[in-house]
Amino acid sequence: MNEQQLIELLDQLVKQSHESEWVEFKRNFHSAEEIGERISALSNGACIHNQPFAYLVFGVEDQTQTIKGTTFNAKAAKKGNEDLEHWLLTRLNPRIDFSVYEFDYDASRHISIYVIPATQNQPVEFLHQAYIRVSSITRKLNDFPQKQAKIWKKDTTPFEKEIAKDNLSASDITKYLSTETYFDLLKLPYPSNQQGVIDKFIDEGLIVKNKGYAITKLGALLFAKHLKDFESIARKSVRIIVYKGKNKVQTEREQMKAKGYALGFEEVVDWISSQLPANEEIGKALRKETRMYPEIAIRELIANALIHQDLTEKGFPMIEIFSDRIEISNAGTPLVTPERFIDAYLSRNEKLADLMRRMGFCEEKGSGLDKVIFYNELYQLPAINIVVAENRTQVTMYCYKTLNNLDKKEKIRACYQHACLKYVSNEKMTNQSLRERFKIEDHNYSIASRIIRDALEDKVIKEDNPESKSRKYASYIPFWA
Repeated sequence: MNEQQLIELLDQLVKQSHESEWVEFKRNFHSAEEIGERISALSNGACIHNQPFAYLVFGVEDQTQTIKGTTFNAKAAKKGNEDLEHWLLTRLNPRIDFSVYEFDYDASRHISIYVIPATQNQPVEFLHQAYIRVSSITRKLNDFPQKQAKIWKKDTTPFEKEIAKDNLSASDITKYLSTETYFDLLKLPYPSNQQGVIDKFIDEGLIVKNKGYAITKLGALLFAKHLKDFESIARKSVRIIVYKGKNKVQTEREQMKAKGYALGFEEVVDWISSQLPANEEIGKALRKETRMYPEIAIRELIANALIHQDLTEKGFPMIEIFSDRIEISNAGTPLVTPERFIDAYLSRNEKLADLMRRMGFCEEKGSGLDKVIFYNELYQLPAINIVVAENRTQVTMYCYKTLNNLDKKEKIRACYQHACLKYVSNEKMTNQSLRERFKIEDHNYSIASRIIRDALEDKVIKEDNPESKSRKYASYIPFWA
């Protein structure tokens, strides 16, 4: 929000007859713990009262609701040596994405506001204790079981259906969204009048009709001309960083792609491709001056990062390019284990995924990662690596290495992914197929046998027919098959 919008918001809040369970006024700062308790109470209260946000305002006299100004600067405040904002965030459960604003109401009155989203699914706790506001008093939520039950029983609105910007006219829709992109990508004729565009966007859940029109977060995420126009999702912009060498010590260049995902997807892929190295020769399969990484695999991984991110978590899709690898990550932990990415499908963001597929940005359900692995093998690259840590999911593709330069874990991971690819293709992995994957000469079959034996011992694959005594014609399947 800009300064004028913040002033207008404050004017609306002080017009209320009194404080409520989702609005509290304070003149000045008392303690960090008090703010933490208020954030918990206000978020829980907003949920109960069907408010999208709650507000903790510093600079207003609570009895008269007169705007007095405050000496408290919430953005600059510290708790010990730690920024107060971060200190509060790390002590809330769940870690709701509150925002802090500072502005001058006029030359003599400074205001600090915490804008706090309503909780979903569960009460917000601060230091392991949930709070609620009763009239103008903050109390422990456990003392009010009926209020607590309302939060747990609350029907939650999917992130995609939440409102990103409301109180809009029909012309505002085309001002903020690239409506042409929707029709172009779906190969539909552009309507002859504005109402035709509006009706189609309503059908898709990209906008909704209230008193005026409102753009949903789905509509903004996909078709925003500028994500910064939508405060609640501006942080979901795609970030790309190119490093010099194999670590993060030196950044060569950085881009923040601030368009909606559908509008800016090709631009993201093209820019990344322009930063990736070419290889004169990769094994025996490819011609000279071939890109180090298959673009089709990169496209799929980027699309997956956008689709499967946990949109309720802080953080944004990120692509980091090193001299020896490319890392693609998104906020949140996956709904299926990484070992089952190739055959299982479960998405948090079904409508986002559906539209991305229909517009041609990614494959049908459950058939994306097999394409990534197929092209990874064609380019004779090491197996991709999927890591879930610190509430982020990261997929890494590595540049070409000879078989001799792969360590034992890398060989086992490649063997497992090859077995998965064969299985979902209605085939079985064999010694011969693994030799073809690694370009191992036939007379060196024992090298493939050793990799298979290590994968069996690691229990990531198993024999298709354990009763068979023939090693020569043995076949293998993933451990989960």
